Amino acid sequence: MIEATTNAAEAMDKMYRRQRHIYDLTRKFYLLGRDTLIDSLAPPPTGGRVLEIGCGTGRNLIRAARRYPGVLCFGVDISDEMLTTARAEIARTGLSSRIRVARGDASDFDPAALFGVADFDRIFISYALSMIPPWRETIARAGVLLAPGGSLRIVDFGDQLDLPAPFRLALRNWLEQFDVHPRLTLEAELTALADARGLAMDFTPLYRRYAFLASLQTAA
Repeated sequence: MIEATTNAAEAMDKMYRRQRHIYDLTRKFYLLGRDTLIDSLAPPPTGGRVLEIGCGTGRNLIRAARRYPGVLCFGVDISDEMLTTARAEIARTGLSSRIRVARGDASDFDPAALFGVADFDRIFISYALSMIPPWRETIARAGVLLAPGGSLRIVDFGDQLDLPAPFRLALRNWLEQFDVHPRLTLEAELTALADARGLAMDFTPLYRRYAFLASLQTAA
């Protein structure tokens, strides 16, 4: 596991060493649904704990902290390069007292060791599962870290089946250049997890199945 984590971290750092400087500017045109997810989080208004797995540049955490001024936000990412940008942006926006980020493997991290926090009211994953090889383990880990009454929200690429075939092919070929692979069986995986743990699930296609928005809700 340590070797796999090290290799993944090195690969992500290599990919984002230069891209991190223009990541948010370029990704806003096709990472659709991120703000819809954040605006639907609705964490406890005072003292709520929100975690993003695969927090990247910190863009989503900053939006969440601004949207919900009474909550604490946390983020993990495997790339030190991306976290360098995240920390700088968080400091620049004056939100360092409410947002903490740390390096961690999405599928095997300990928030108690990283943040002194054992569980979270809201966990979200935005366009990261399609880049995480152990994505099933990542979902399972997120489910374990939900507080009673908590929810896991996911937005990512869909199967694009309602879009023209040439567009689907061009998109898939382009995404593969960045090691991005839509998880076409994710709905089934989430359904199985929800059934096994007694969770409520919702799975909503967005923009003619370009993307999807999913949620798993624990009992209070």
